[in-house]
Amino acid sequence: MLPPEVRPGQSVELLKELHILTREGRLNQDSRRKLKQVYHLFQFIEKLLLELPASTAGITLADHGAGKSYLGFILYDLFFKTPVPGRPPGHVYGIETRPELVERSRALAERFGFARMSFLNLSVAESADSDALPARIDVVTALHACDTATDDAIAFGLKKHARFIVLVPCCQAEVARLLNHDKARSLARTPLAELWRHPLHTRELGSQITNVLRCLYLEACGYQVTVTELVGWEHSMKNELIIARHTGRPNRAAAQRLLGLLEQFGLTALLETRYVLLPRATETVAPPA
Repeated sequence: MLPPEVRPGQSVELLKELHILTREGRLNQDSRRKLKQVYHLFQFIEKLLLELPASTAGITLADHGAGKSYLGFILYDLFFKTPVPGRPPGHVYGIETRPELVERSRALAERFGFARMSFLNLSVAESADSDALPARIDVVTALHACDTATDDAIAFGLKKHARFIVLVPCCQAEVARLLNHDKARSLARTPLAELWRHPLHTRELGSQITNVLRCLYLEACGYQVTVTELVGWEHSMKNELIIARHTGRPNRAAAQRLLGLLEQFGLTALLETRYVLLPRATETVAPPA
């Protein structure tokens, strides 16, 4: 008898090949947590996919930092494998830097007949300019893409005019390094300097600031942003879910707040690397066609 977590219509053999289920069809505690996270994320993404208008090309989804492609395979198995009536088949792209994982995923997709899955051995940053991906991607996902890979996924989504960007960030360290290096000089003589006196606090503060800046950047670039928990904290400490929906209306106030935070914390160097598309107050962004 299958565990109750396995959904109707879900390929049991696929879950076994992904080592989520044992050969006997059972779940261990670690796999149960992993499956719960992926299923919760699938529920959020499925609603977004169903909002997308039908197009002749079909829905395109790019999963960054795909790893073993748990998310990509489950999305394909539960949504893309059987096209929605009235909609052309879509395509899932998995982007991963480790060639052995890319080859494994390619072999697995071929074995299960998942013909509309492609796996690319590229960094997130490289993928933005790769001819192996279409000029337009409807949905961009990044589940636990470490450190700046989440920022690269945002840059990719902006360049590809993504309708939705869905992120579960992980291990943000860039801002913490900058805080340690520059000591946010403008705040050094204030009580706020205590926030990064201890390395643990610096790391956690840097992580929070990173996600706040990411949300403001997305809003400034014409996205409506929602932040929530993916699952209960007992399942994962990397639990923040950021969903960005393209509106085509840049938010001037968000851009000003982002600039203000960067200046307050001595992080303006990030304007040259992370926030290069920050729109000017007079710019507009056309909504998706």
